[in-house]
Amino acid sequence: MMEFNNNPQTQNQNNWQHQLDKFVRDNQKELAALAWGLNLEKGETDETIGIDLKGTPKFVYCSKTAIERFNRNVDGKIQEILGLIDGYKPEVEVLMIAIGDGQIKLVYFQPEISPPNCFEELGQDVDSLLEILETGMSECIVLETKE
Repeated sequence: MMEFNNNPQTQNQNNWQHQLDKFVRDNQKELAALAWGLNLEKGETDETIGIDLKGTPKFVYCSKTAIERFNRNVDGKIQEILGLIDGYKPEVEVLMIAIGDGQIKLVYFQPEISPPNCFEELGQDVDSLLEILETGMSECIVLETKE
């Protein structure tokens, strides 16, 4: 979906989302490897990987209960995200929820090679991937602060 927006204030508010899109495009293999590595560590769970962009960007877990509560608080506007979470297949796709400036953005893609193969090819452990990706996000994603 293409966004056309001539309002500079709204463009600034959406800026972190565009920065995140670029980061995801540039780091698909690493994100897929991390998602698979975290899946291996965590096992069967109702938690979804989140990216907290407030302060220093970091990966977090979002419980399904918290996401459902948020959906109720926004009058069901993220119902589709809940459907994707329910059908998520970690062996073939990546699903994360980015949280920034009172907004959320879905990070959802199917990498060229499967997440397990990305994890194997990169040969990094989860802690190393977390460090690499969190450092990378800190360098390229900047939340506009409200004065």
